[in-house]
Order: sequence, then C-alpha cells, then structure tokens
Amino acid sequence: MSRSRAAQAVLLASLAVLVTACGGGPDGAGGTSQAAGAPASGIPDTAAIVQGVQKDAQLNAALPDTVKQAGLHLASNLQSAPNNFYAADGKTPIGYEVDLAKAIAAKLGVAVTHQDMAFGSLITSLQSGRIDLTMAGMNDTKARQQQIDFVDYFTSGITIMIRKGNPDGITGPDTLCGKNVAVVQGTSHQKFATEQSAKCTQAGKPAVTVTATDSDNQNQNQLRTGRVQAILNDLPSAVYISRTAGEGKFFEVVPGEPIDGGPYGIGVNKTNTALRDAVRKALQALITDGTYGKILQAWGVEQGAIKEAAVNGGA
Repeated sequence: MSRSRAAQAVLLASLAVLVTACGGGPDGAGGTSQAAGAPASGIPDTAAIVQGVQKDAQLNAALPDTVKQAGLHLASNLQSAPNNFYAADGKTPIGYEVDLAKAIAAKLGVAVTHQDMAFGSLITSLQSGRIDLTMAGMNDTKARQQQIDFVDYFTSGITIMIRKGNPDGITGPDTLCGKNVAVVQGTSHQKFATEQSAKCTQAGKPAVTVTATDSDNQNQNQLRTGRVQAILNDLPSAVYISRTAGEGKFFEVVPGEPIDGGPYGIGVNKTNTALRDAVRKALQALITDGTYGKILQAWGVEQGAIKEAAVNGGA
C-alpha cells in the first residue's frame, strides 16, 4: 500500500510497526502489506561501517564510462523495512539494502542515488536503461532471469515469529502441529502452513489451524493477544518487527535457517555485463573483508547472509 512521504514520516515517529512482506506475494516476491514505520530506536547507526569501505581502482576501471561519470542510479520500492524505507524525515532512504548499495558503490569508487519506484516498474525501467540497478527485496527466479540478470546478495525465506519468551514452545515447523498460525491471505506463507498441516496429520499429529488475514498488522495483534501462537513472515520483516514492536518486548523469531529460502538479487540489464561483473566482485570483496556481515548484523538480519555473490543463482 503506497503512502505519501509525509505519512511515512508520521509513522516512523510513532511506535506502530507495519512491515511489508517483500517475498511473500503470490509469486514469491513483491509485497503484500503496508509500508513500514518504526521507532527511532530500531534504526542502527551504520555510517562508520559504510565510510570505512575503500575504493578498488581495478573495479573502478572496469566500469562502463557512463557509470564512472554519473555514478550508479539505483531504483527501489522504498516501503519495506528493514530492506529499504524512508527515515523519519520522509526523504532519506535507509535500510540494510541501502547500506549494502552504498558500500558496493564505495568499493567501485562511484556515488549511488536511490530512486523510489513502484515494484512492478523496476524490471521494465532496468530494461529501458532508465536505471542502472534495482535492489528491492526482489527474488532471483528463473522466470525473472529471462528478463534481467541478478547478483545475489541475501537469502530470504519464511520465518516463524512467536511471542516473547516462547510460551508455546515453538522451535520449528514440526512444533506448529496443533497450533493456530496466522498468515497473510494468498501468500507463500499460507501455502507453506497448509502443507505443514498436512504433514502433521500424516504423522498422526494435530493439524495446524491456519488463520489467513489481510495484513501483517492484523496478525501481530492476534499474536500479541494469544489468539494465534505464531506468525509466518519473511525473514527480514519478521526480524525487524521483533526488534522494534513494543521496543522489542512483544515478539521474537525462532532461530534457524529460513524455510523454503531463496536469494534476493540486485537486478542488472542483461546487456550490461561489465557492470554486473563489477558489482558482483565488489560485493564479494565486502563479504570477504567482513563489511557485508557487519551491515547485516547491525540490522539484525545476519540469518540471511550469503557466503558467495553468485550471478543468477536462483531456482
């Protein structure tokens, strides 16, 4: 759901947290719920990490001349905390993706500018040459690889969010049997919950009661009041909600690898292989020197870290 920047600023100043599930749409990416708001305490200070990145002269030399001269023009759908969203001023892009983009640009020795764009326009804008890169929690899939190339930078997937202190003893998918689990209608989360319920009954255990709603906000209210015992959400969103809602006192995330995980990718025009390869090498250098891990850890999403920056690694 789009919002004006002024409305986003009001939300960011409030204590409410309404977070977009970027990987949870019917096609496994896109987003299904409202834009994000968060208290200032949920925003890490990553300036020193990004400012510590040193330019690689060889990578800079390999860039297309247009990028050397004008810098990187990157488009995102700036509504998805903690991936990418607006700060309390309603105009400054922040998020772990924003920090990674700045770090990659610094390694390449160029500036990067962020443009806010509807998610459905990102690929066509990339193909037309209006932008150089996309970075918007977009799943790298075989279907999308027919249109653009990807440099994979994160692994997301379904995560189980529970009440703080885990009073219901939920430690993984198998412990959802007999529990009431909330999901957003029409998402991959709902599909997984239904499949898990079938596994429970096949094993002679109670079924999962799946409660499907229209928004993450409804699900959070139900979890807080004990009407459901768990929420299924994407990893970054679940972690961010857990850290910020009620100043971190309401929810927590069940530890472990994301369920049905897949990579998020930086989108690049298929004809611009020089830029694609330079971005991949820059990201790999950040992974190797630890900058990448520090950024993810600062935002609390280190569970989705990758070890190798692959090109078109999605299935």
